[in-house]
Amino acid sequence: MSSSTPATANGNDSKKFKGDRSPCSPSRVLHLRKIPNDVTEAEVISLGLPFGKVTNLLMLKGKSQAFLEMASEEAAVTMVNYYTPVTPHLRSQPVYIQYSNHRELKTDNMPHQARAQAALQAVNAVQSGGLALASVPITEGGLPPGQSSVLRIIVENLFYPVTLEVLYQIFSKFGTVLKIITFTKNNQFQALLQYADPGNAHYAKMTLDGQNIYNACCTLRIDFSKLTSLNVKYNNDKSRDFTRLDLPSGDGQPSIDPTMAAAFGTPGIISSPYAGAAGFAPAIGFPQAAGLSVPGVPSALGPLTITTSAMTGRMAIPGVTGIPGNSVLLVSNLNPDAISPDGLFILFGVYGDVHRVKIMFNKKENALVQMADATQSQLAMNHLNGQKLYGKVLRVTLSKHQTVQLPREGQEDQGLTKDYSNSPLHRFKKPGSKNFQNIFPPSATLHLSNIPPPITVEDLKSLFGNTGCNVKNFKFFPKDRKMALIQLGSVEEAIQALIELHNHDLGENHHLRVSFSKSTI
Repeated sequence: MSSSTPATANGNDSKKFKGDRSPCSPSRVLHLRKIPNDVTEAEVISLGLPFGKVTNLLMLKGKSQAFLEMASEEAAVTMVNYYTPVTPHLRSQPVYIQYSNHRELKTDNMPHQARAQAALQAVNAVQSGGLALASVPITEGGLPPGQSSVLRIIVENLFYPVTLEVLYQIFSKFGTVLKIITFTKNNQFQALLQYADPGNAHYAKMTLDGQNIYNACCTLRIDFSKLTSLNVKYNNDKSRDFTRLDLPSGDGQPSIDPTMAAAFGTPGIISSPYAGAAGFAPAIGFPQAAGLSVPGVPSALGPLTITTSAMTGRMAIPGVTGIPGNSVLLVSNLNPDAISPDGLFILFGVYGDVHRVKIMFNKKENALVQMADATQSQLAMNHLNGQKLYGKVLRVTLSKHQTVQLPREGQEDQGLTKDYSNSPLHRFKKPGSKNFQNIFPPSATLHLSNIPPPITVEDLKSLFGNTGCNVKNFKFFPKDRKMALIQLGSVEEAIQALIELHNHDLGENHHLRVSFSKSTI
C-alpha cells in the first residue's frame, strides 16, 4: 500500500502546485484541492458523475483535499477539460482539479473509507439516472421519487430582466437542454426547463439553486417539476424547443423593444437579437447571455436603474463569462506540426466570424483567435474546448488580450499571424443568415452543400478518403443533390476533414461548403 497512503499521495501531488506548472500526464485519478470542510462524499462524487462512472474516492478532510478515481482515463480527461475554463464550486467555494500522478487508488483498510464506499455504492445504484444521492429511496424506474428531467425555475429579486437566452446559457453548462418555457405567474418570472437526462437536472439543481445570476440580484430558486416532459408549440422569446427548428414563431408574438419590456416588467418577451430567425439552433450566441451588451433599464424604474456599464460582465455564476466582452480566445495544446492559421480560421469559423489568428512564434502549440464579438468567442469555446484535433485534446479559454496584434513591418513572423477581417469565407456576415440556424457541436457526420451536378458519390467518398478519413456512410439529400451527409469514423476525423475540405474547389466555380450536422445517416 506504500504508493497510496494519504501522506505520500498528498506529498507527491502538492509539489506540483508551486508556481503554476502544467500538471502531470492524464490519469483516471484526479486530485481536488480547496474542498470545504463540511462537504459530503456524495457532493465530491457529483463533480465526476456527468462525465462517467466514479470508481473510488479518498477524502483528506484535514488537508481540504480529495482524490477521485474515474472508470476511464477518457472520462477524467473530459472532466478536466470541462472544469479548466469553468471552475467548479462546492458550497459556493471554488474547487481546483488536476490529474494525480497516481494511476489508481488503493484504499482498502484505510480509516474513514466506509463512508466513501457507502456513498459510491449509493451512487452506482442510481447511476442510470446519474444521481449523486446517498440513502435515497429508489423507485422502480431507478430514480428517486420526485426526480424528473424537468426543472421549475423561479427568479427572485428581478431587478434586471432575465431572458430565455440567459437561462439557456447558464443551464446548458450542466447538460443538453431540450426545451424552455418562460412565463410570469404571481408577479414572478418563472420558467420550465427540460433536460435530456434527469441526472443533468439533478446536477443543475444541486449547483444552481440559490445562486444569483447577476451580482446581488436575480436569485434562482429551483425545484423538480411534476411534469415529465414539456410541450412547446412555438419557438420565440417566451418558449423554445431546441429539438424542433421547424416550429412557427406564433403570430401574436410581440417583439417588444428590450428597454420597453423591462419597463413593463415582462422580461419573458424581450425580443432576441435574431428575432427574425424563429427557432434558430440552441447554440447560437446570445449577446445578453454572457452578461454583455445588456440594455440599460429605463429610469422609469427609479432607484433600480442599472446602466449598461454597471451590468456588463456582472454575471455572478462562475464560468459563464470570463472577461466581459472579450472576443479573443487562447487555444492551447495544438499539434504544432499539423496546425496553421488557415486551419484555425476554418474550424473556429464554424461558430463565428474569425477576424485574426496568431500562432505563437516561440510556443507553436498555443494560438490566439480573435472572433467578431464576445458571443461568438463564448460559443466557439463551449463547442471546441476538449475536442481532439491532430491527436491532441484542444484547450480553449478566454484570453486576457482584447485584440490580436498584427506584426510590425519587418518583424520576423513566419506567416504565423493572419488577418481575415475581409475574408469572403465568413459564414455569419449577413444578419439573420440561415447559418445562424445551423450551428451544431462537432459530430462525426458532416453536412455538405454547393455540390455541382457532375460530382458523384464515389468522387466525394474518394475526396474524403484521401484526407485519411474512414468513410462509413454517405447520402445525397433526396430533393436536392447539391447537399449531402457524410459519416466519418470519428469526430476527430470529421473536424480534420472540415478543416481540409471546407471551400475545396469542386470545379464549375463550386466551392464545397462543410459544416457539422445534427443528423446521423
